Amino acid sequence: MWDKDRSLSRKLASGALFFGVTAAPSVLAHGIAGDDQAFLLRATGAHVGPYLYLGAKHMVTGYDHLLFLAGVIFFLYRLKDVALYVTLFAVGHSATLLLGVLGGLHVNPYIVDAIIGFSVVYKAFENLGGFRRLGFNPSTKGAVFVFGLAHGFGLATKLQDLAISPDGLVVNMISFNIGVELGQLLALSLILVAFSLWRTAGSFVRHAYTANVVLMAAGMTLIGHQLTGFFTAS
Repeated sequence: MWDKDRSLSRKLASGALFFGVTAAPSVLAHGIAGDDQAFLLRATGAHVGPYLYLGAKHMVTGYDHLLFLAGVIFFLYRLKDVALYVTLFAVGHSATLLLGVLGGLHVNPYIVDAIIGFSVVYKAFENLGGFRRLGFNPSTKGAVFVFGLAHGFGLATKLQDLAISPDGLVVNMISFNIGVELGQLLALSLILVAFSLWRTAGSFVRHAYTANVVLMAAGMTLIGHQLTGFFTAS
């Protein structure tokens, strides 16, 4: 069975990597564009509702954040454990989102997004028991919090790319962050429902290895895409 799982894993992982190599940059470059960007560029003053919506939308459509969250809760069965880890992640990304935008702390967007990709690889590797085999036992809670900091900077860089008006900035950023948390709650609820249904189907344990290999391949794809952008950016 494990040989079949590993064979399937290699095929799916290869497919994920092939998609990452051949996909258009616009597919992999998760940011703020279109009408949302136009609104941010022209808006002045406090706009609580729109910023709540934009924060929620950014998280719900943020496949990099969702991949990491899926890895975090993959083997969590109790709601209190899910709540603990998600809270650690939320505190981390809330702190750096607000620090980055309101405090003016800038980081290279390609590097921080590569670190976000690495967070997906890290969690999948941990889920596969990779650290145990190496005789290493890193703090899972600490890792989730630290990677939460990176994810927050990732959110901040998307906003720092735009010349957002300083008028009402504090209110707008707090609203955006609350929207992110609401979007995270919605996305997490859907992921939990999907996992619950999968676990009751009886195939969860059998395909857990394959799922995490694919998750790792997706993270490696994100890393490769961002590092390519870093080295080729003029």
